[in-house]
Amino acid sequence: QLQLEESGGGLVQPGESLTLSCTVSGASLDHYTIGWFRQAPGKEREGVSCLSNDGNNVYDSESAKGRFTISRNKAKNTVYLQMESLKDEDTAVYYCGVDFLLSTEQLCHGVGSRVTELVPYWGQGTQVTVSP
Repeated sequence: QLQLEESGGGLVQPGESLTLSCTVSGASLDHYTIGWFRQAPGKEREGVSCLSNDGNNVYDSESAKGRFTISRNKAKNTVYLQMESLKDEDTAVYYCGVDFLLSTEQLCHGVGSRVTELVPYWGQGTQVTVSP
């Protein structure tokens, strides 16, 4: 059984940085595509940044480009999302999700509004609040 656990959320001011972690148990990072998603109140869950199973292919959403960086530590079976220059609109619950078949672009963008329906594995989420 695959289990995902996010951590690292918190309250920060605009312009500050934060790094989220997602630790996976039950299968190695080599076996699936993994991504960071977020869901703000009243909005659908959206893909932020996704990483391929070999760690070589990254898909970043427009909101992530230039500010967020996804990375991984295979030894810890953990994926990170380093977020810089945070804005108020980055406030959301951040989730990591895993799929064994989808590509990075499919996982982060292609599934669109059906992401919670089509992606089988999720963590419980971690709250990120950006506020003065």
